[in-house]
Amino acid sequence: MDPRRELPSVDRLLRTVAAESLIERWGRPAVVEAIRGSIAVARSGEEGESGSDAEDLLDRARSLLVEWARPALLGVLNGSGVVLHTNLGRAPLASEALEAVSRVARGYSNLEYDLDGGGRGDRYVHCVDLITALTGSEDALVVNNNAAAVALVVNELAGGRDVVVSRGELVEIGGSFRIPDIVTRAGGYLVEVGTTNRTRLEDYRRVLTPSTGMLLKVHPSNYRLMGFTEEVCLSDLVTLARDAGVPVVHDLGSGQLLPGIAAGLPDDPGPRESVELGAHIVTWSGDKLLGGPQAGIIHGSAELVGRLRSNPLLRALRVDKMTLAALEATLRLYRDPERVAEHLPALRMLSEGAGDVLERAEAARKHLPPAHCDLVEVGRMISVVGGGAMPGAEIPSGGWRVSRVSPHRLDGACRESDPPLVGRIEESAFLVDFRTILPGQEEEVARAVSSALEVVSASGGDAG
Repeated sequence: MDPRRELPSVDRLLRTVAAESLIERWGRPAVVEAIRGSIAVARSGEEGESGSDAEDLLDRARSLLVEWARPALLGVLNGSGVVLHTNLGRAPLASEALEAVSRVARGYSNLEYDLDGGGRGDRYVHCVDLITALTGSEDALVVNNNAAAVALVVNELAGGRDVVVSRGELVEIGGSFRIPDIVTRAGGYLVEVGTTNRTRLEDYRRVLTPSTGMLLKVHPSNYRLMGFTEEVCLSDLVTLARDAGVPVVHDLGSGQLLPGIAAGLPDDPGPRESVELGAHIVTWSGDKLLGGPQAGIIHGSAELVGRLRSNPLLRALRVDKMTLAALEATLRLYRDPERVAEHLPALRMLSEGAGDVLERAEAARKHLPPAHCDLVEVGRMISVVGGGAMPGAEIPSGGWRVSRVSPHRLDGACRESDPPLVGRIEESAFLVDFRTILPGQEEEVARAVSSALEVVSASGGDAG
């Protein structure tokens, strides 16, 4: 006889003591679904003739319940050495920002309520004063990311008109989003000037017509042109635009609010410098070098920002209370520029000395079992900023190097740990860069690497 004909029914399994325990924890509807799924697997024969008695079926159902309860969005240990890792959520938030989010998320807030007047308020007032004070702008606005900021600006200031951009600044950002696509989808007509490596002021002047809506200068966030190059500085572009009666929009991309905040890294002109040089509108990201939540920050002329605030698209691009709370708390930290790096994890990681990183990596080895400790070497390595910020900038760092084990198997096993550990493979070795390991995570990193080494050894991988 086919043993699958003898499979117990769902009702019979639900009457067992083991099922009652599952129901108490997960609820009856979820347990019923899991048992049905377990029986379906046994009936399909995917696991052969084994795993078809009541105990096996309930064990499989329990595994399904655990799997279903695991969230899709997980916290991970970042051992990649990429500080602003786009795929890992970019900048970790400061504790002050986390507290602010918790405060407004656990109950009601004055998101759009005027406490003084007792009527409807404006959600965008919560960060305006801080942004204008820190950048020297007349007014400010916040949307859900910098691509949205650029799209909104183009739609309002140059919808149906020409947007003039240097060919050397037609960048593609993460996820295949390209400046030309954003401009055209936002309703502007892209006008390219110059060449990939050289653009002069005369190139801009030559295309100016009554149909010109704006001059757009884009920071080449994720690449650098070297050698035979030339570009038009922002101040010259502003002078040309003033004579032509059109606005200049400066898309900074990452946006380094305080120059010199990260020791040893290049000082790109920041938002305040763009305003001082005359840019009418400046846009940049909140979750990169600022160290805050994902957001698109817009500031500049009060007249132009006022127009943006009235654009119908703003409602589709608006930010929620938690983003505003985190952004406001992050911006407040910049009121004390000498101590801001102590509070913001991303800036702290960028400014930490290589010697200190190596010391943390060496101290963390004590959490490894002796057998695995012998497989893990502490050495120097190179970190990067990431997030499309400061391409080519290398930061001396340090961490763990495991070279006597299959790096690809170890990498996969570490990503399956709880929490997952993301490292990198370099020169036939698996690396865990401690620059991006947050203080207090050392024991979790050791547990993830140790468990992964056991998995690799059990599967027949080289282990010393």
